[in-house]
Amino acid sequence: MFHLFAPAFTTLFVAIGPVEIASMFLALTAGMGKAERRNTAIVSAAVATGVLVAFALGGIQLLDLIGVGLPAFRTAGGVLLLMVAADLLLAQHTAISSITPTEEGEAQRHETDVAVFPLAIPLTAGPGSMTAIVLLMSKTRVPLDVVSVLGALGAIMLITFVSMLASDRLMKLLRKTGANVIARVSGVLLAALAMQFIFDGLSDSGLFR
Repeated sequence: MFHLFAPAFTTLFVAIGPVEIASMFLALTAGMGKAERRNTAIVSAAVATGVLVAFALGGIQLLDLIGVGLPAFRTAGGVLLLMVAADLLLAQHTAISSITPTEEGEAQRHETDVAVFPLAIPLTAGPGSMTAIVLLMSKTRVPLDVVSVLGALGAIMLITFVSMLASDRLMKLLRKTGANVIARVSGVLLAALAMQFIFDGLSDSGLFR
């Protein structure tokens, strides 16, 4: 009945990357008090969840509005997620964060803004996760499918929120090596999922019939 939950959970876990978010959260909130860090995590998780839910519920309609078919979006989205997977495998994370060193430095100088930028957007709700949620919603057929995808999104955002709150302990436990191992395993899974999206898009396009 909830056959989409497992693939949606896996796809969103590797596209969002709670461990990577926790690492960035720890760096961007250095010097903040405990209460301020908690508020930052709450705002960041809430904003990112709102953006991703909006894309989940309105992404396909937006594609229709601009005249982009699902086969084209599945193919293009698969290519984008494949780029994210490559960065995860190389432990570079450039495609995930989508922020430049200059933007990261600006965020660190304006601590009150880090909850929305860059933590919520684009670190959590970035190109990879936005693409992933729209692609997952394109596979829904009945209301229970929608519940499965949104439930997976809610579970991942809860894990991300908890990871931010426990970022110091999590990073001490995993260290840089452990975080990179998780990133590389996630990269392999995301690469396979990305290729499936590409195959589905090409198949649905009718080019190879």
